[in-house]
Amino acid sequence: MDKRVLKVNQADDMIVALTDLKKGENIVYNSESFTMLVNVPAKHKFATQDFKIGEELKMYGVVVGKATQAIAKGELIHTENLKHAADPYQYRGSTFKWNAPDTKEWEKRTFMGYHRADGRVGTANYWLFIPTVFCENRNLDIIRESMHNELGYAVSKKYLYKTKSIVEMYQAGSSTEEILLADFKSPLAGNETKRIFKNIDGIKFLNHQGGCGGTRQDSLLLAKLLAAYANHPNVAGITLLSLGCQHLQVEVFNQALKEINPKFDKPMIVFEQQKSQSEEELLTDAIKQTFVKLIEANKIERKPAPLSKLVVGVKCGGSDGFSGISANPAVGYTSDLLAGIGASVLLAEFPELCGAEQDLIDRAVDEKTARKFIDLMEDYEKQAQAAGSGFFMNPSPGNIKDGLITDAIKSTGAAKKGGTSPVT
Repeated sequence: MDKRVLKVNQADDMIVALTDLKKGENIVYNSESFTMLVNVPAKHKFATQDFKIGEELKMYGVVVGKATQAIAKGELIHTENLKHAADPYQYRGSTFKWNAPDTKEWEKRTFMGYHRADGRVGTANYWLFIPTVFCENRNLDIIRESMHNELGYAVSKKYLYKTKSIVEMYQAGSSTEEILLADFKSPLAGNETKRIFKNIDGIKFLNHQGGCGGTRQDSLLLAKLLAAYANHPNVAGITLLSLGCQHLQVEVFNQALKEINPKFDKPMIVFEQQKSQSEEELLTDAIKQTFVKLIEANKIERKPAPLSKLVVGVKCGGSDGFSGISANPAVGYTSDLLAGIGASVLLAEFPELCGAEQDLIDRAVDEKTARKFIDLMEDYEKQAQAAGSGFFMNPSPGNIKDGLITDAIKSTGAAKKGGTSPVT
């Protein structure tokens, strides 16, 4: 068997090239011979038999496309001869039985996390600045500029140093050529950010373009989204900035927060600009009061927590033609270990599941869960089509260049990150 190629599932109609294959080369796989009719780059696929226009092709054991041209055995499969297609799906009853992996060696392992009053455990301790309306974005930008550097949360001070050096050269009369040729070696490299609060992992600013100007329903939906951020176990506390006249009133945000967590008890300070004497007063008070709250939040320290408290989101890391046969199944194996010890794993990009629906539906723990997933997929597709798009347009130019030529090929490989455990 030629180790330069791989057939993922015995039902597949295409074989993956693990290295570049040249036109005229003969490949033997499972005792069958294939002659390459054209060059097949690594990560791309060639057909295992002849196909007529309109015939379906499979990969990962499911339909991933339809032939738009006649495809010969040994021919490269590409966007000109294959278009996106996927199997229909439906709820078929909850009969799924899972063979969980052996997790004994992991059951007593712990991670260092921030324990919240509701029993959840965060893997980080962030303070959030949330505007109820886009009018407050500029104020958030000013606060970010003022606090990030001084509290030690700047991404890298060495680039601030380089920029300062460039400005000084310009002010001293240096030519553009001299500036471009200058080598600014930062004295800060390696020891550039000293955080004031060792137990605060960062300050996050949730700038957005909503809260007013749209429909009231838009603001209600935004309130739920922002409340979910505030309620996240990685969040220590919140500074809320409101203008005062917008659709998304502070009371609306508080109601959304109450609905998502009636026992919400994190520190939250609220500023309404139209009740302040001036913008300067608002910003000064917001910075001072947030700093005082950070002093308190910094007293929360990491403590051991069982791995069952982990909630891990898995998403695209730059998918290519090897992701579905290497990295994603490896992540999926880890997902199964986590699920086996009671942790949770989120398939965080559900639009990347087109073509993998039936497997996920069959793994649903009950009909309600299955129906919810079906509704999500159908509603998303309807909205995408209404905008003149659809699942078929998911693969990016970079995906296509590296072998992911239909959404179903990309999605069935992407779904491997979710392992084989029950869907809840």
